[in-house]
Amino acid sequence: MASLSYSRNYPRYRLCYPVVFGGAPFVGEGVLTNLSFSGCSVLCDREVSCGSHVRVSVLLPDQAQALTIELGTIKWVQGHQFGVEFVRLPEEARKRLNSRLRTELIHLLKSRSGKHEGQEFPV
Repeated sequence: MASLSYSRNYPRYRLCYPVVFGGAPFVGEGVLTNLSFSGCSVLCDREVSCGSHVRVSVLLPDQAQALTIELGTIKWVQGHQFGVEFVRLPEEARKRLNSRLRTELIHLLKSRSGKHEGQEFPV
């Protein structure tokens, strides 16, 4: 029997940002552990239910206003960690998310190539 494979539409970036989330019947705080253009993972001390709708506010560094995902769906739950698929994101929030992910990609690429900086190569 062939195994099913799963691939994401967008890359996820490992991050650590505080979040506040809420849905019926729960409200909580946690830490965003990864982020993509279409979803995120959150680690928290609350129990949440798979399939629940949730609003998530991500506290990004160096920004006064939180990045708010107006509507997300909890797609999976593993202990105190859960995954959110973004359903509704206002245009301004989508632009901010895109900008943050671009910054993270640049940082990742620089860190991967940084081990070669300063080294002299033979000509």
